Amino acid sequence: MARISFMTFGILMFSLLPTTATSNGSQVIGYVTHVRDVDTIEIGSVAIRLNGLDGPELSTNIGQQAKRFMTELVLNRQVTCELTGERSYDRQIGVCFLNGEDIGAIAVSNGYALDCRRYSGGRYAAFETDAGRSAIQRAGYC
Repeated sequence: MARISFMTFGILMFSLLPTTATSNGSQVIGYVTHVRDVDTIEIGSVAIRLNGLDGPELSTNIGQQAKRFMTELVLNRQVTCELTGERSYDRQIGVCFLNGEDIGAIAVSNGYALDCRRYSGGRYAAFETDAGRSAIQRAGYC
């Protein structure tokens, strides 16, 4: 009988987990398989841009820190995303929750993103920190 390593077994078992489940196209539930940056995650092949979040660019130190923060927060964990029905490039737009908490609000309250009022309607404004406002250059479109 062939033997497989513990790591190979773990990868095999993880690959068998359901990556997405959709309901009426307005919700995606699944395990985060990739974090592009603080404001874009992937659940299987579904890329989701977090609605109303203004994240720092990856070319900046704070952008890299923000990506690491989001990766530690959600990678390989199950999230529920409520989709708006809109798209931005290859991404669907939505608000995502980890254990019932808005991951956008978590990122903003930890100083790794800002509110983009144009798209959020001010949903994250109260979560902004002085550290986040001083470290992150707000996008002109926000």
